[in-house]
Amino acid sequence: MTRALLDNQRARRLFLDRHLLLRPGSGAGRADDLDAVLHGLGFVQVDSVNTLARAHDLILWSRRGRYRPEALERLVSHRRTAFEHWTHDAAVIPMPFYPMWRLKFARDEARMRARWPAARRDGWEAEIDTVLRHIADNGPACSNDLGGDEKKGSSGWWDWHPSKTALEFLWRSGQLAICHRRGFRKFYDMTERVIPAVHLTRQHDDDEIIDWAMSEALLRLGFGTSGELAAFFDIVTRDEARAWCARARSAGRIIEADVEMADGSRRRSFTTEEVLDSIPALPEPSSRVRLLSPFDPALRDRARAERLFGFHFRIEIFVPEVRRKYGYYVFPVLQGDRVIGRLDARRSGNCLVVSAFWPESGVRMGKGRISGLIAELERITTLAGVEGVEFSSGWLQE
Repeated sequence: MTRALLDNQRARRLFLDRHLLLRPGSGAGRADDLDAVLHGLGFVQVDSVNTLARAHDLILWSRRGRYRPEALERLVSHRRTAFEHWTHDAAVIPMPFYPMWRLKFARDEARMRARWPAARRDGWEAEIDTVLRHIADNGPACSNDLGGDEKKGSSGWWDWHPSKTALEFLWRSGQLAICHRRGFRKFYDMTERVIPAVHLTRQHDDDEIIDWAMSEALLRLGFGTSGELAAFFDIVTRDEARAWCARARSAGRIIEADVEMADGSRRRSFTTEEVLDSIPALPEPSSRVRLLSPFDPALRDRARAERLFGFHFRIEIFVPEVRRKYGYYVFPVLQGDRVIGRLDARRSGNCLVVSAFWPESGVRMGKGRISGLIAELERITTLAGVEGVEFSSGWLQE
């Protein structure tokens, strides 16, 4: 049987639509509307870097211009319609997905018990019961509330004091849950006091969880290899993903298609007949210029983004300044179905200072496109908490 061919433009538009970036986007950006956005994306990655806005806030704002950061905190801490845990990294996840995380809790616990004794400071395992008892008896706690007599680490993120390590172990293994944040500091409580009973008590076997994770990943990506589908939630192993794809294909649930990459090559991927049938109804992309987080779900798989969009992107936070090609924390810029460039901008006082914009090869920065970029920067001042935009001399790098 001849495989379907998905040309690059249609592939990009399908992919962006599944990531809620093809259409203009409207909605309140809070409460039920924000729950719907989070469910559509599957999760949003949480990151602490705040040169302009935190990653999770920019991800949501790029899809809902009326979104404000307190709205996401309310989903987690008040509405309890979302919870914090891990996919490929720390993330906020729709609460209905919680029962599917039991497999991840168990696998993460096994990995931590195998690897952390050699990778963390001694003594954390002895603190597990103490930390659990403290929170059970006294209520929510952050890492500063624990290990009062322990020497605090000073050599990096992972140089945790033993009680902090025990706290993270209990969270990653599902025995504690994040109940709220204060500033960006996490507070943990007993899982049964945070997760609604309807989700806490629901049980699924491993095969059901694997089937859910792969099916839901395909729904949100539109197409993907078995490895890309496994990596989406990072619950399923690569071997399990390959086996699932073989079974699903044999059962007629999924099909193979050749997806054209930006360089004209073809990548064999899995999709469904329903997805392919939906493509003709996709609208023309919004003309809005959009500032994206470096951790935007559409770009977080750097290799896939480069293949599909021809956009090579690396975060240079850990690159010595003299060796950086662009900047400390540079934002990808999307227009329509193309990544048109990257922007170096940050808050300074009461202004958003734009140091540089680098157009992608072949992108012409005419008056209309420049006006669109400036309009996006003016829109984001509210999210960034500044009053205006200031452009450095020679900011447009053509």
